[in-house]
This record gives sequence, C-alpha cells and structure tokens, in this order.
Amino acid sequence: MLWAVYTIIAAAAQTARNAMQRELTGTLGTVGATHVRFLFGFPFAILSLLGVLAVSHAPLPHPNLMFWPWITVGFLAQIAATALMLATMNDRSFVVTIAYIKTEPVQVALFGFVLLGDKITPLLAVAILIATAGVVVMSLKPGAAAAGGWRPTVLGLVSGGMFGISAVGYRGAILDLHLANYVVAATFTLMVGLILQAALLSAWLALREPKVLKAIVQAWRPSLAAGFMGALASQFWFLAFAIATAASVRTLALVEVLFAQAISKFVFKQPTAPREAVGIVLIVIGVALLVWAH
Repeated sequence: MLWAVYTIIAAAAQTARNAMQRELTGTLGTVGATHVRFLFGFPFAILSLLGVLAVSHAPLPHPNLMFWPWITVGFLAQIAATALMLATMNDRSFVVTIAYIKTEPVQVALFGFVLLGDKITPLLAVAILIATAGVVVMSLKPGAAAAGGWRPTVLGLVSGGMFGISAVGYRGAILDLHLANYVVAATFTLMVGLILQAALLSAWLALREPKVLKAIVQAWRPSLAAGFMGALASQFWFLAFAIATAASVRTLALVEVLFAQAISKFVFKQPTAPREAVGIVLIVIGVALLVWAH
C-alpha cells in the first residue's frame, strides 16, 4: 500500500501548487504561470535524482529509443493540460476546476471505446452518465452565457483529458526503463520531463513573449515555491505510477477534490453553491464507479 501514501502526498502537494499557480496567473499570464512549475521545478528534480543515486548507489539510467516517444507525449500533454487548467480557473472557482479535471478516468474510458473498441459494461455506462450529469449540473446556471457559457467547461474537460494522456505517457516512459529500482526510474523520468518542458517553454517565451520571462524572474520568490511544490507533487505521482496502475492511483487521487474544496473556501474565500456541491459529488461517484468497474 505504499503507492497509496505516495498518491495522497502527491494530491496534497499538487493542490498547493495549483493554488500558487492560480495566484501567479494575474501577473504572469496563463503561459507564464504554466512555465513556473517547470522552470523552477527542474532544479529540485535534479537534486532529487542526485540524492536517490547517492543513497541507492545505482548508475545513471540509459534510456532506449522507445523511452523518448513516451516521455514526449507525457511532457507535451502536461504543458497543454496545465495551461488549460489555469485558463479554466479564470472563469470558474478553484474547486470546480479541479472537479472538471477529475473527469479524466471517464474520458479515458470514452477514448478507449471510440479509438480502440474497448467494451463498455453497464456499470461503466452508468458511471459515465453519473459523472457527465455532475458536469452538467455544475455548468448550467442562470447567466452562464454572460459568464463565459460552456467555454470554461470545455477547457476544464479537455484539461482533464490531457492530464490523462500525460499520465499514460509518463508511466510508459518509467516502465520502458526496465529498472529494478522503481525510485530511480521514476525520479530519472521526472527530471528528464521537467528539463524538456523548461527548455521548450523558455525558448517559446523568449521568441514570442520575452516580457513574460522577465516577469517570471522578477516574481522568483512565489515562483520558486510553486516550482518546489510542483516538483514534489510530480515526484510522488511518478513513484505511485511506478508501482501501481494508473486506475488505482487516479481513484485515490479523488481526495484532491476535497483538498481543493478546503483551499477554495479558506484561501480564496470562494463559496461553493449547492448546485456545484451536488455536481462535485456526482463526478466523484461517477469516476469512482468507473475505476471500480475495471
């Protein structure tokens, strides 16, 4: 059950990181706030790998050719997912955004049915309907069109789907290393992913929005904290994925909705409407049923 401990720690750290990034969106913009977790996260990932190698006396892994497609899918999908998540938070409360993202396992089932012809049992169908109903309940409200309508809902759901693709890519990269020491495999994969993400976004911002890079440097104190929490969360997500199935990890990760509820209420002072509370409960039930059906 060590994977469960890893998952709970990761969910708590990720909730804190999401809250920090949300606060940075106002000054750095969506792309700038997205970049913070990678640019200020990879130094901590390097230190973590050095520590793991020193303690375990393991050699530095030498990935084979198939490692790179897996990790490329993982880090590109994660960049897109994070940017979409922060954009959603501009139009919806913190906790509702997290609830949208937590439809990820439902979307994986739908992708499997459409693309791979995976069988959907009656229980899976019920789970999908319940979770979808939760999203509709949260989204439909008086004046929704004036407040952005379905745009935040679509962005949040796509963000959840991209996080799912990212998880598959990273887990594939970890397993492709074929290492007996899962801690080394997870930590090495994390370091490589963060370095690639930091390099790609830094180059893009340098060419397109150099002022944002300057603003990130000026906001280095809160950015450093967000980067550290991001690296911490990713470290424990990767450890969990290294020893348990994505379904098991994602099921337990639903505790993040509860963490987000607490952050939304006590930090951002955002009340949760009864309709939103009902929607969140339906989404949690639907996702839990979906994974249980597997």
